[in-house]
Amino acid sequence: MLRIAVPNKGTLSETATSMLHEAGYATRRDPKELIVADPRNDVEFFYLRPRDIATYVGSGALDVGITGRDLLLDSHSAALEIDALDFGASTFRFAGPIGRYQTLQDLQGVRVATSYDALVRDFLEAEGVTATVVRLDGAVESAVRLGVADAVADVVETGSTLKKQGLEIFGPVILESSAVLIAAREEVPGLETLRRRIQGVIVAHQYVLIDYDLPAELIEQASAITPGLESPTVSPLRDTGWVAVRVMVPRTEMNHVMDELYAIGARAILVSAIHAARI
Repeated sequence: MLRIAVPNKGTLSETATSMLHEAGYATRRDPKELIVADPRNDVEFFYLRPRDIATYVGSGALDVGITGRDLLLDSHSAALEIDALDFGASTFRFAGPIGRYQTLQDLQGVRVATSYDALVRDFLEAEGVTATVVRLDGAVESAVRLGVADAVADVVETGSTLKKQGLEIFGPVILESSAVLIAAREEVPGLETLRRRIQGVIVAHQYVLIDYDLPAELIEQASAITPGLESPTVSPLRDTGWVAVRVMVPRTEMNHVMDELYAIGARAILVSAIHAARI
């Protein structure tokens, strides 16, 4: 039985649980449940603190887990990153009082507060910067104002929260993180099935199906607009000279694609959601 660790709370939890449900697995209905068995799929889910998942998987106590790349690296776990999961994106940057720091070398000898002390310490060491890393569990952006640190390293979205504390971003990106699938080993029984199912969910989120009717002489023009993954499916219609086309296109491009198809003469253009896929 494949033992899978899932975040029990936080920004990764809801999306990870939803993804597993869409992939055909049993998921918990009560947020207090810690273990959910799914004998039909020969898996068992363990709902754990996101920060602990890499440790459990890396030790071999569990086979597979979903966590953040940042948490994996910060844990120094032996777990392996298997796949990026296309959600939970975040960017880690340094920030300090406005006008005080310009480059990473300016952190030499100062105190840097962060919730990811191992990650930041490894980054600074790799860049040849010696600084004191102060570990905090939260409210990192307040550390400078409260005198706990001289600069911070934290997740940055717009930077507006940092600005409210009188801080500005500087220096290089520490890490581009996202949710990842991790495993204790490269080969775990049942892992490939899990990967295919999750990838199918990701594809279903990223693509839609477009169906349209088209004069047959315009197939080449239409195929340039909608090439599909391999090539479009083209079927003859009852009316001579017309064909029906079905093709997958990126969800973010569907309205532009519909506009272009209509402009060259396509009609009856329909968009359908994809609920699952195997590519």
